[in-house]
Amino acid sequence: MDIKTYLSLKRQQVEEALDTLLPKPDNDLRLHLESLAYSLKAGGKRIRPILCLATAEALGREFAPQLMPIACALECIHTYSLIHDDLPAMDDDELRRGKPTNHMIYGEAGAILAGDGLLTFAFELMSQTDTSDLLPDRQRLRIIHCLAQAIGSLGMVGGQALDMAAEDKPISLEALQMIHKCKTGALITASVQTGAIIGQAAARQFQALTSYGNSIGLAFQIVDDLLDVEGTSAQLGKASGADAKHSKATYPAFFGIEQTRAKAQETIQSAIDALADFGPAADPLRELARYIYSRTN
Repeated sequence: MDIKTYLSLKRQQVEEALDTLLPKPDNDLRLHLESLAYSLKAGGKRIRPILCLATAEALGREFAPQLMPIACALECIHTYSLIHDDLPAMDDDELRRGKPTNHMIYGEAGAILAGDGLLTFAFELMSQTDTSDLLPDRQRLRIIHCLAQAIGSLGMVGGQALDMAAEDKPISLEALQMIHKCKTGALITASVQTGAIIGQAAARQFQALTSYGNSIGLAFQIVDDLLDVEGTSAQLGKASGADAKHSKATYPAFFGIEQTRAKAQETIQSAIDALADFGPAADPLRELARYIYSRTN
């Protein structure tokens, strides 16, 4: 299959759904709603919602348009995390996806509120019950619980806290792996698990898909570490060398470039191996894993 064509098609579906779902800035909240839309529509690969769609399809579940808000919720959560990561008190970045970061346009308070708004809006999208014929409330509640765990203090937020605490300090490889697992990997794994719940995965299938998600989540961050060293600002759409600037521990710092690249390849292979019992319907997931390794931004 042509993964670029697949990604382009799914990205377009996600973009169209986001455009429909976002509140329109036509009242006194215009500036706030514009700031949400500014970051949400600033581009991006839409990997997390696409992982959700591809996982449901791997289980033979045609992803009905009525369920697209759940996939879009994943992108809202991801975008909120980027807005907050870029803040002066966090990573202090001025560029994201080749454009000024949210706080550079709307101010620090405006950016904080935009992130808060997107996070809350995500749970509004996930909790809609007008499609209970397509997704029973029990499954919907399971998705909400899964995502809340993945992005909270024991997941993404906790990973960011660990990452901030580790700046300018020597840490162990185990500590670095925990940061990666929580900060980046948790939401990626939860995106796969969300698709698995929608696709009504059996227990063994859910376990295999979770292993796949864990592996690509780690690989995604390892590749990010590599790109921060090897990529240019033009390629990345943000400042390169940010990890070194903030004295962050990374895989290249531990292993060097070549060994880090080898570890990324091993992790991608582990993800593909986890799908051994799945048929051709899971090919998009396999190709997504390879894409994560080969991406340049």
